[in-house]
Amino acid sequence: MKLGIVGLPNVGKSTFFNALTKSNTEASNYPFTTTAAQLGTAAVSDPRLGVLGKIYTSQKIIPATIEFVDIPGLAGGAAGGAGLGNKFLGEIREVDAIVHIVRCFEDENVLHVDGNVDPARDLDTIATELIFADLESLTRRLDRVRRALRSDKTYQREHDLIETILPALEDGKMAQSLDFSPDDALIVAQMNLLTYKPALFVANVAEDDLDLAKSPLGSQVLEYANAQNAQSFAVCAKIEQELAEMDDESRAEFFADLGITKSGLEQLVAASYDTLGLMSFLTAGPKESRAWTIPQNTRAVRAAGKIHSDIERGFIRAEIVAYDDLSRLGTYQACKDAGLVRLEGKEYIIAEGDVILFRFNV
Repeated sequence: MKLGIVGLPNVGKSTFFNALTKSNTEASNYPFTTTAAQLGTAAVSDPRLGVLGKIYTSQKIIPATIEFVDIPGLAGGAAGGAGLGNKFLGEIREVDAIVHIVRCFEDENVLHVDGNVDPARDLDTIATELIFADLESLTRRLDRVRRALRSDKTYQREHDLIETILPALEDGKMAQSLDFSPDDALIVAQMNLLTYKPALFVANVAEDDLDLAKSPLGSQVLEYANAQNAQSFAVCAKIEQELAEMDDESRAEFFADLGITKSGLEQLVAASYDTLGLMSFLTAGPKESRAWTIPQNTRAVRAAGKIHSDIERGFIRAEIVAYDDLSRLGTYQACKDAGLVRLEGKEYIIAEGDVILFRFNV
């Protein structure tokens, strides 16, 4: 999973990115000083792996990971090239979902590209640039499809969809707001539109303003996200940076002092998994205990391919025990004796928290 972090300059993107990925990219107080996207990864915290590691005395614990792309600050005119906008918009096309970081704090020492803090305006600015970029790319695509349609009628549906989407974009609507049949949605997805990508909205607030609904500025982000049927939550990037440098015990004390239960990364992981329809299954043994990220409703044979193509190709069966049963009884053999280990075939739909041993032959 790859998430693109976007926003105006000086909204706290790089600070949040550094906290998520434990990077050391320097955040600047001046717009457009960054000329390249920054890449980083973060481990998905999963306490179940520690339990499995103890049960199986695993040599390694390997969590799932998320890849983040810190897209340098966009601004009005980005689709026309302002602030190297076209280059950065191109970076966004490669991600699975867009994470909007919105400044919701006042600080006279941190410049705002538009002179004052206004979350609703900032969100509209970014949305407008994404729409303009899609209008340009979709217009070019329509020209190509019209030429292809002269000799190949299979392009007719794509042609019709483009002519449906373009007027909506011209009216300031996101492609995500349109209803498509499952078959049409597959065609639209291939167009790689910025306004069709799933989006999450993160309000970067002051330390004492973490309740999004009660935050005068953050509530604007909540309202905007609700209108987009998208998820939103509040973080304080400065706090996240401090958390990234703490051990588990210190983090727990810090959480208690702040009255919070999850870090920004944990909130982002939960929201992104939900938004993208993802889940995890687990494997465990003496060598490693590991979490694997897959789409919901994935069949066992496809999940096997997540580990290795040979396992998918030579799939025989999946031996499955629920994590809750395994952690409660303490050993795989105890679960087997209790009749809690199931044998499933290729068509079995993987459930969240399944601990799986794949049997295969190649």
